[in-house]
Amino acid sequence: MRTIVITGSSDGIGAEMARQLAARGGAEVALVLAARNGAMLDAVAGQCQSLGAHTLTVPTDVSVQAECIALVDAAVARFGRIDALINNAGRSAHALFEDVRDLGWYEDLMRVNLWGSVWCTHAALAHLKAARGSIVAVSSLAGLVGVPGRTAYAATKFAMAGFFEALRAELKGAGVSVTTAYPGVVATQIRHHGYNAAGQQLGKSLLKEEGAMSVEECARLIIDGMEGRRRDVVMTAKGKAGRFLKLVAPGLVEDMALAAVKQDG
Repeated sequence: MRTIVITGSSDGIGAEMARQLAARGGAEVALVLAARNGAMLDAVAGQCQSLGAHTLTVPTDVSVQAECIALVDAAVARFGRIDALINNAGRSAHALFEDVRDLGWYEDLMRVNLWGSVWCTHAALAHLKAARGSIVAVSSLAGLVGVPGRTAYAATKFAMAGFFEALRAELKGAGVSVTTAYPGVVATQIRHHGYNAAGQQLGKSLLKEEGAMSVEECARLIIDGMEGRRRDVVMTAKGKAGRFLKLVAPGLVEDMALAAVKQDG
């Protein structure tokens, strides 16, 4: 039986990945679901169980290293192994840097988006090497191209991309794949729950969301990337173009980034 740990799996992309993995694997997959909201985790677990999967819910705040360690320990105690770790937990933010008075929430955001992934990966690494398994880091297009109003968020996601790129090289001989996913705008509530300049909940999205990717498609692309042991999953044509143009026409990429932000926000 294959054991997969998914952080941030109470809602959105993480919950949908859990459901799709359950549908694909049935009784051959064990899903360890982690997030802060235990009741929402239990609801997702019930959906996965109805598809035949084995589940374990572990309420976890990934911004606390001890809780990341406890998550991995619980997974191994229950199922005896970890075959894949999907670092999906994260929080959004949108604020112009000059409007921020207290930078404390920048540090909080880094603790969730970067350190949560680092701590979970460190705790699980020996088990993943034993299984010759897979690591997934769910980054963002903001981890490839800086977007106005996203200084804090982009910093966390660029850091994730650099960490997992270096780790991929370190693990090349160990048989562990490292896949970094770069979703664009996905139809979830993550931006509504993100930080504003005052470090409070934003309550809305300041990105243009016309044509946002469905959660179902995003989850499928990430899972396909993991199963194919791919290095990167860049999900949109604009994202692929932006990564290339950044090398040859960086000014144009900045214009594209500006165009992605609502001007009335």
